[in-house]
Amino acid sequence: MDAKQTAVINGRDIKNMLLGAYGAFAQSYKQIDDLNVFPVPDGDTGTNMMRTMEAVHRAVTPLDTESAAEVGAAAAKSAIMGARGNSGVILSQLLRGIGRGLAGKERVTGNELGKAFQFGILYAYRSVAKPVEGTILTVARGIAKAAYHAVRRGEDFVEILTEAIDGGKKELARTPELLPALKAAGVVDAGGQGLIVFLQGCLNGMLGKAEPIGEVSAASAKAAELPAEEVDLTNPYCTEFIVKNANVDEKTVRAALLPLGNSLIVAAMDDIVKVHVHTANPGTVLQHGLSWGTLHDIKIDNMAEQHEHRVFSAAAVAQQPKKEGVGLVSVAAGSGIAEIMLAQGVTDIISGGQSMNPPVEDFVTAIENGAYSKYIILPNNKNIVLAAQQAQKLLGADKVAYVPTVNLAQGIAAILAFDTQADMETNVEAMTEAMQQAHCAAVSTAVRDSVVNGMPIIKGEYIGLLENKIVCTGGSLNAAAVDAVHQAGTDWELLTLYYGSEITEDEANSAAAELEKICPGAEVQVLNGAQPLYPLIITLE
Repeated sequence: MDAKQTAVINGRDIKNMLLGAYGAFAQSYKQIDDLNVFPVPDGDTGTNMMRTMEAVHRAVTPLDTESAAEVGAAAAKSAIMGARGNSGVILSQLLRGIGRGLAGKERVTGNELGKAFQFGILYAYRSVAKPVEGTILTVARGIAKAAYHAVRRGEDFVEILTEAIDGGKKELARTPELLPALKAAGVVDAGGQGLIVFLQGCLNGMLGKAEPIGEVSAASAKAAELPAEEVDLTNPYCTEFIVKNANVDEKTVRAALLPLGNSLIVAAMDDIVKVHVHTANPGTVLQHGLSWGTLHDIKIDNMAEQHEHRVFSAAAVAQQPKKEGVGLVSVAAGSGIAEIMLAQGVTDIISGGQSMNPPVEDFVTAIENGAYSKYIILPNNKNIVLAAQQAQKLLGADKVAYVPTVNLAQGIAAILAFDTQADMETNVEAMTEAMQQAHCAAVSTAVRDSVVNGMPIIKGEYIGLLENKIVCTGGSLNAAAVDAVHQAGTDWELLTLYYGSEITEDEANSAAAELEKICPGAEVQVLNGAQPLYPLIITLE
């Protein structure tokens, strides 16, 4: 056998590749964000992929091992728990497949590592139920095909990865021909470009070209953030650490730490245990950790000082026994929308929405610490559906279900169809049916010049959306709202305007008055949604 086929690659090499990939995203995520075609403010593909790799960076950095399987497993687990948005979930599945290909292997040949990457591409491709050509999946297929031929020829891993990148770039260049929206905007697919960045970062890490990258400040990310919610002062210390050479199982760790706080997440793999918990007594938590093995990567943040957290619950019930029945976890893009959903029967809210895609971990935390034995998730945004799906896979379909709501109108309709006396399956069926009858218009502001369906759009002008699709532009907030709703028809019984944090109630009432003119038979109500990025979201019933 050729020597280049038998050169061994160990866990440190794979760790360097992953760190190189994170470094590449940290340097390039803004440019990837800017490739997003549509001028609505959801250009966060690069941010989502970078944040997913940031979770991997945190997980593999403290590892000091030559085991390829151990590094691969740590990367896969951390990516799944830290995945954000559709692009992040797809990337996490790629890493899961790589981990699957490395399972049981201390070291691998370049050929074996190439096969592991083929596993990863396969997992990424299969993670999407309805693949669309011209997207990240088209690029993934080109990468897989090129890697397959290089593996069959017995190339070493550097050559396999180089050819895989070349194959992916060829498919990336074709994406504008496959998706008219990309061609009109003169860009390639953002997710596909992110996949190329991942592989190039891996190659740089393998060759020792990756520069050291520090933690990326959240303030540098393009995504907007919600105003900070009140912190649960009963457990203000976010405590994280890794136990190495652990002589304890996951069940024992959970039993010991659950009474000491909430938001507990324990990931055990071989002799390594990862712990995340919100507690009032971090010293007591660390004493438990010391009794199980050696402590590493200790991180304690005072959330009361930071005034930052993403998940808040309708009641402090984390430590109470689970109730029989079904709870609702719903994503809300503003504090006003969150309050409305809670009043309508939602049990737990996760802050998120456009440019604020919550990680899978937020769903897992809310459900594991929630009051009910079963939960239904409402993502309320197309970029969060895959994260909800991943949470279901992690926790089990017998415990978690989701209704694939993609906007506020669908979310509200699903909530109103929820029956506390019905079982999870019956509720999902009823809520899905109700969701499909919901209609939603919205007004946002264009964040870049673009052309959509032949319609020129100028940065800074108002744009009207109907069912998440851009249908008009307007010189004023009211004009865009009226045009968008008019295109949906005028025979409505109820229009509900949720006004965002960027406009006043008087401005929302002015828009409502204009809508009453074109829908004279409808009742029009105005509610404070406090959502960012969208001055108006309008549900049509």
